[in-house]
Amino acid sequence: MREYVDEENNKFFVRVVCSGQPQSTESLLEDLRNTLPQNAEIQINPTHRKKLIILVTKEHHCLADILTRHYFDTLQGEVQAVIGNYDTLKDFTEKFDIPFHHISHEGKTKEDFEQQVTDTIKTYAPDYIILAKFMRILSPNFVKEFEHRLINIHHSFLPAFIGANPYKQAHDRGVKIIGATAHFVTDDLDEGPIIVQNTKSVDHSYDLQRMKTAGKEIEKAVLTRAIQLVMEDRVILNGNKTIVFKS
Repeated sequence: MREYVDEENNKFFVRVVCSGQPQSTESLLEDLRNTLPQNAEIQINPTHRKKLIILVTKEHHCLADILTRHYFDTLQGEVQAVIGNYDTLKDFTEKFDIPFHHISHEGKTKEDFEQQVTDTIKTYAPDYIILAKFMRILSPNFVKEFEHRLINIHHSFLPAFIGANPYKQAHDRGVKIIGATAHFVTDDLDEGPIIVQNTKSVDHSYDLQRMKTAGKEIEKAVLTRAIQLVMEDRVILNGNKTIVFKS
């Protein structure tokens, strides 16, 4: 059991892992409601491995890490399919015997493109959708459709360098630390609740390309760690923050 007290907002969080099987989820939920305060929020998480859909564009490093871990059964979740707005990663994905859906954004309205993506996602009924370097800004309607289920990797130590070309912004600024942030997606660009962050020291010898290469290593590690934490039900949303029970 792990617990946390948010004194500022007068909230108490607890994560309990139980062994054995209750007679039914409904009876367990009723027992908890009869025991806990009336306004308590209770969530009983199923024991099945969660299903994932991965959204990609052209960059392979995050997808490669996810699919390799999935192949060796260390991801803690099940990748159902990959959806890309380019077909660049189709052959690679299919080497793992995972379906790849190419849904181009070209020649379509944003609404039509997102509707096609939504329809495809829903055929798999996933628990979470992972944006593994999916370089499209999502509309509020799309985000609402999958509220609290979209996880993104941003190539910056947020809140620094929000938006496009963060490595160029960091290089131009002469930073000594670069980083990556995995977060839930909200309507506010790159400002959703943060799950995992990590950094790496750099110096004046790093040109822009070397900085990007170093950043990619952080990105894939941060995204995979965020996925694993969510798959194990260790992340609880608390407004625009998260409570992350790492052990």
